[in-house]
Amino acid sequence: MFAVSIPQLISNYKCCFLQLRCENVDGFHTMYNLPNVDARGMMVHEFWVKEGYCVKYIFQFARITAFCLAGEVLAAVLPLPIPASVYGLLLMVVALKTGLLKLEQVRETGLFLTGIFPLLFVPAAAGVMELWAEMGEMLLPIVIAIIPVTVLVLVSAGRTTQALTSRRAARKEAEHD
Repeated sequence: MFAVSIPQLISNYKCCFLQLRCENVDGFHTMYNLPNVDARGMMVHEFWVKEGYCVKYIFQFARITAFCLAGEVLAAVLPLPIPASVYGLLLMVVALKTGLLKLEQVRETGLFLTGIFPLLFVPAAAGVMELWAEMGEMLLPIVIAIIPVTVLVLVSAGRTTQALTSRRAARKEAEHD
């Protein structure tokens, strides 16, 4: 009898359980190129080998999820009308700025999540398409609300960026003088 996980059978990845119980492994572990068994009949895998990226990503995702959970707790405890995701994001920014969390501890998973970010909007778009008949009656008020708000956000973001850029340039000039 042998307990094996699916990722263990994929030769490109070494992402599997830390210890696997095995009884009769004479030819089985060599057939699937599995590590040797120690004296107790346990297979011990090294996650930190060169191909062992899977666990690193799991731990990075767990760190990000921990900040999301802390944001949910803050949103439930504090009586402010701020979404939990904003609390979690602010907590992560503070942890990154103070050095409690290193960027390398969340970088790869963060890049992956921002890479698939448009895919995360598919369920919301499907919900809008499902309610399109009801929204069709309110189309004009929705457009009247969306267009000015979009312009306001673009203008305010542009002005803020210009102000910060000019302030930074002025500071650099003051340092060179």
